[in-house]
Amino acid sequence: MATKLFDLTGRTALITGSSRGIGFAIARGLAEAGAHVVLNSRDGAAVDAARDALRLDELSASGFAFDVTDPEAVGAAVDEIEQRVGPIDILVNNAGLQKRMPLVDFPLDDWKRVLETNIDAPFIVGQAVARRMIPRGRGKIINICSVTSELGRATIAPYTASKGAVKMLTKAMCAEWAKHGLNVNGIGPGWFKTELNKALVESESFHAWLVQRAPMARWGELEELAGAAIFLASDAASYVNGHILYVDGGVTAVV
Repeated sequence: MATKLFDLTGRTALITGSSRGIGFAIARGLAEAGAHVVLNSRDGAAVDAARDALRLDELSASGFAFDVTDPEAVGAAVDEIEQRVGPIDILVNNAGLQKRMPLVDFPLDDWKRVLETNIDAPFIVGQAVARRMIPRGRGKIINICSVTSELGRATIAPYTASKGAVKMLTKAMCAEWAKHGLNVNGIGPGWFKTELNKALVESESFHAWLVQRAPMARWGELEELAGAAIFLASDAASYVNGHILYVDGGVTAVV
């Protein structure tokens, strides 16, 4: 019974920004739990490589390259996925962008690019998929938030602002769509070794700070995000809604 609660066999999951990093790790986890995963990126070659890597491990995957900030492209892609692959049962809004610079010097165009990717895209893709899920009376949406949904840090003001907004968008989606059978939750990763965090990974001073700051005294491993995603995508989380699950080694639990 317990195992069945987490079984995703027969379900289709679209994960945005999933050709690498957190998105790919989550896609792999959902596929290992039985789902057919639909990978996404703007880079078609990267999507194909990620899809082939999963298939090499005998996991069920397909790939669709499209820009998650383009409403027309998103609408066309969602239509094609539903026609060619099947109804989208699970959506993971993961695509994200980071740029580091002192706030006083931050160019407006860069500010807009970060917010467009990090908060506009979850709205655009979430809306397009929810329009399909609502008539079916079921669906799981997982928005990738961050510890910076709760914590501010210097030089990443637009990222922090956008991830705080994703947290509240998640709650708003729950408030409107839960009555239609949708579960909308978020995952807030702490610090993981990804390309997005390349500058931090290479910084000895940041590594020393993280080891001292995090109760678990280490970076997170990407595979450690899979369980949270499987849980929120599965029947085990049938009464979990509007919740942000922080996978951060305890960072948000301490001052």
